[in-house]
Amino acid sequence: MDQAGLDRLQHRTIRVLVAAQIFGGGGFFLGFAVSVLLARELTDDDSLIGIPVAIAVAAAALSAGPLGSWMQRSGRRPGLAAGQLCGATGAVCVVLAARADSFLLFCGAMALFGAGNASNLLARYAASDLPTPDRRGRAISMVLLATAGGAILGPNLAEAAGALGDTLGVPDEAAPFAFSAVALVISAGIVLVGLAGPATAGAGTDAGGVEPVWTRMALTGAAAMVLANVVMVGIMTMTPIHLDDAGQSLGVVGLVISLHVAGMFLPSPVTGVLVDRVGRLQVIGASGGVLVLAGGLALPSSGHDTGLVIAALVLLGIGWNLGLIGGSTLLTDSIPLSQRARAQGRADLAMGLAGALGSLASGPVMHGGGFGVLALVGGFMGAALVVVALRAASFAPRPAEAG
Repeated sequence: MDQAGLDRLQHRTIRVLVAAQIFGGGGFFLGFAVSVLLARELTDDDSLIGIPVAIAVAAAALSAGPLGSWMQRSGRRPGLAAGQLCGATGAVCVVLAARADSFLLFCGAMALFGAGNASNLLARYAASDLPTPDRRGRAISMVLLATAGGAILGPNLAEAAGALGDTLGVPDEAAPFAFSAVALVISAGIVLVGLAGPATAGAGTDAGGVEPVWTRMALTGAAAMVLANVVMVGIMTMTPIHLDDAGQSLGVVGLVISLHVAGMFLPSPVTGVLVDRVGRLQVIGASGGVLVLAGGLALPSSGHDTGLVIAALVLLGIGWNLGLIGGSTLLTDSIPLSQRARAQGRADLAMGLAGALGSLASGPVMHGGGFGVLALVGGFMGAALVVVALRAASFAPRPAEAG
């Protein structure tokens, strides 16, 4: 295919991914925003309320590896659509679990629901298959920006969707999952109908199942995603509880989470330009610095200080955005095309498992030491990310990191 044909295919791929991510992001984050509150409705033990979210994050992580290998063999389309349909099934099962008043069934349903987010995250790599390295960061950022539209809108629908709880015979915190199911099915349909076939995914480039070669730069990219994700998920998971304990309404919780999600995704175009023009490692280092600042603001906040909580959560999202785009681009640069989709899936596996650990640990940490201690731990991890970036920079000249 000539360059003009590749450009047309890239533009089509971006358009389809943008449309799919609006629904996929909205469906996932609508459910995610209320999941910890639903957990509190279904169990009397506050130390357990982080478990369903941890299961969802872990399921997304465990799905990422197989989906990445599948995409390496067969293309992006089947893997992305399958993940979204699995997430829709999980959302329906959450509603059924709430009707049965079963915390155990809720945990199982969240495993299926979480798989949908594996597709949401892996979609960013589908945008990076065709561009040259000097435009790769911007291509990834466009898909993440598209996710923002749905991800910001989703949590703000929580209160309106919750009003259908009586109609569905479930708690108000469970009703939004019905909306999530519909949105995720629409996302899967857009991918199946609109996304081009194997040519967009590197199908036919599978190197016979050969394991990816993990260079220092590839490991640095993966580490950036892991550290940024564990900090973000750990603090975000407990923020609704922090606000609820202070007597804040479901509408305030939805507003805070939606602004946090805005911080996660809206800076993407700027981040993409910085990654391509300033450097991958510089952006990764900035990610760690912003996460330290977010932890510092969250440390003294109470659930009544809505403005301070919002500021901390927005910075938390921005730090995650810098780490994800910088790390994803550096990883993609550092792995040959014949191994790339498989390596991307493995990196997202590690990132997701780290996020699950952060979510799982966040409940006991907050239960034992409060929200401030959780913020302090996040700040220390942000500092560790700065060290990772500085150390990698000492081994690689700037041209090498840009691919």
